[in-house]
Amino acid sequence: MILEGVLPFARTLLRTFSNPGDLVIDATCGNGHDTLFLSKRVGKEGKVFAFDIQEKAIQKSQKRLMDNEADANVTFFHASHDTIAELLPNTVSGKIAAAIFNLGYLPGSDKSITTTGTSTIRAIEQLLELLKIEGVIVLVIYHGHDEGKREKELVMNFVENLDQTQAHVLRYDFINQKNDPPFVVAIEKRG
Repeated sequence: MILEGVLPFARTLLRTFSNPGDLVIDATCGNGHDTLFLSKRVGKEGKVFAFDIQEKAIQKSQKRLMDNEADANVTFFHASHDTIAELLPNTVSGKIAAAIFNLGYLPGSDKSITTTGTSTIRAIEQLLELLKIEGVIVLVIYHGHDEGKREKELVMNFVENLDQTQAHVLRYDFINQKNDPPFVVAIEKRG
């Protein structure tokens, strides 16, 4: 057996918790890699809701999906992930199978524009309401920059204190790597 890297493990979680026809969320669509993966995973009968605060990220993601003929089932929101509950239709409540976040900044872009701990926690709180039972929130936490370190501290404090009767929380990382390697946190909603 070979241990999966952080990003492949995040995809394994998405694959495990989502199926064709499901409703899923890419809370930080960035360059569109996870949006494309989710679009193909849920197929024509499913729906992907993709969020990003940067227009550049939305444009890159839309192009990636169009180039792969995978854009028909995706709705983009040029908005922060902490507006998920406000922007999604009420009909999705309790029906979201999976959501993914890649925290930090958009690779190859302005590094001063980052996710923040407070907005990420608000988004997690909203998603815990929107998820179906046994749905999952996957967080890929990049903390190799100042805001990332602050966000990691706030988010980890929040998820470590979630009621175990309401959610299972897993952390997946490699503990002997240097230079603040990213890691995954998965939150599974319990019944």
